[in-house]
Amino acid sequence: MRLRNYDYSAAGLYFVTVCTDGGRCLFGEITADKMDLNMLGLIVADCWRAIPAHFPTVALDRFVVMPNHVHGIVQLHPIPQPQNGAMNRAPTKDDVSIVGAQFIAPSLGQVVRAFKARCTVALRKQIFKQEQVWQRNYYEHVIRSEASLQAIREYIVNNPKQWALDKENPERVR
Repeated sequence: MRLRNYDYSAAGLYFVTVCTDGGRCLFGEITADKMDLNMLGLIVADCWRAIPAHFPTVALDRFVVMPNHVHGIVQLHPIPQPQNGAMNRAPTKDDVSIVGAQFIAPSLGQVVRAFKARCTVALRKQIFKQEQVWQRNYYEHVIRSEASLQAIREYIVNNPKQWALDKENPERVR
């Protein structure tokens, strides 16, 4: 559920969870409280790490690829000011800035959609053909404090250890 009237292109930190379609465990398995990525999981991890290469105003923090979902912290940075003085105001999400190359600062939704699309193309080359890979939407949480950031980082790091209790685990202990 998105926050009403919140600008998801605003600079800040966001905790994102992207799940597979139907909760299928496609990316590996948990072994001895650690995520053991299979070939598909390695592709997903590579696609996640590549996000900043496609979006220069995006940085990544902690992330984990789980058997059927990905958790990660995404940081959106503001669009840098042009060096040529062409603008006398702060840029908006609709402005194009020139800093070595042209780019537009993306919204969180654009980042997640691009990640899912790149993964889908790469995964389909391996085994999926036209099969649906991802659940239609994604979960997000706006990180508003250092304490929240630290708690989410800890959650991500410890997520494999908690797999038996994870609500995304189709075989979880209830």
